[in-house]
Amino acid sequence: MSIRLGYITEQLGGELHGDPDLEVESLAPLESAQPGQLSFLANPKLTHLLATCQASCVIVEPPLRDLALARGGTILAEEPALYFARLTQLWRRAHSPADTGGIHSSAVVDPMASVDPTAVIGPLCVVERGAVIGAKTVLKSRVTVGAGCVVGSRCIIHSGAVIGADGFGLVPDRGRWEKVEQLGAVRIGDDVEIGANTCIDRGALRDTVIEDGVKLDNLIQVAHNVRIGAHTVMAACVGVAGSADIGAHCMIGGGANIAGHLQIVDGVQISALSFVMSSISKPGHYTGYFPIDEHGSFEKNAATLRQLYRLRERVRQLEKRA
Repeated sequence: MSIRLGYITEQLGGELHGDPDLEVESLAPLESAQPGQLSFLANPKLTHLLATCQASCVIVEPPLRDLALARGGTILAEEPALYFARLTQLWRRAHSPADTGGIHSSAVVDPMASVDPTAVIGPLCVVERGAVIGAKTVLKSRVTVGAGCVVGSRCIIHSGAVIGADGFGLVPDRGRWEKVEQLGAVRIGDDVEIGANTCIDRGALRDTVIEDGVKLDNLIQVAHNVRIGAHTVMAACVGVAGSADIGAHCMIGGGANIAGHLQIVDGVQISALSFVMSSISKPGHYTGYFPIDEHGSFEKNAATLRQLYRLRERVRQLEKRA
């Protein structure tokens, strides 16, 4: 199913230069787009690709107007990447049947759970006693929402995610482990998206909290009593240990690990694979890991690091003598 360029700008705005009745068959990356397709340019480093791009129309920012018009149809937008993101949503709505709400016949929903009539509960989902699923929220297949957990409105929870498993609470007892029952729940705000096979554990006493607009990628572990502030995003394979408090509008790179019982203020960016071992009290971009190196060099660097404390003490002693 194609979409007219004129319809796109009617719905999303932007300044169209070209035939409004031209039909676009699909969306495509700039480097491979063909006639009948629509693409966008957001990275200035790829500007050189405009000259050879065969797309019927390209979304660019206004400073690239003349360069884009020289090759053909153009939509001018102040933020091409954001415009394209909204275009993908428009495209999905036009090409996919609307979710009108409902519970799949294979899903298991406890009679004491509350599911809004506009929510979608996919195949093989489990919604346990006392759980609440908000308006227009979508649970893809095989999602589990544990007892007493709350999911807000307009959320998307992808396949295999588990909301409200027990947190990892154990007390040693003469060579064995005594389980600490997890008596809290999980509270998820509105407009949250949770990736496939991500696990968010229930709190031990207070709830684990995921605030409005948070976006979590696949395979993330969020331990008990954690709070993740509004509109924070985390890429795949992040691990967040218990009772960590993460602020709003943070960006956590893939594979990063965050130790428990610490605080991260609003507006922090953490690079992929970093290990956060202490609280961060100042907004900014933080990185903490060894760049990859030949194994022999890595071992030498690691061995040198082990000597740093003793070297520091020796320098201090020398400074005292000076």
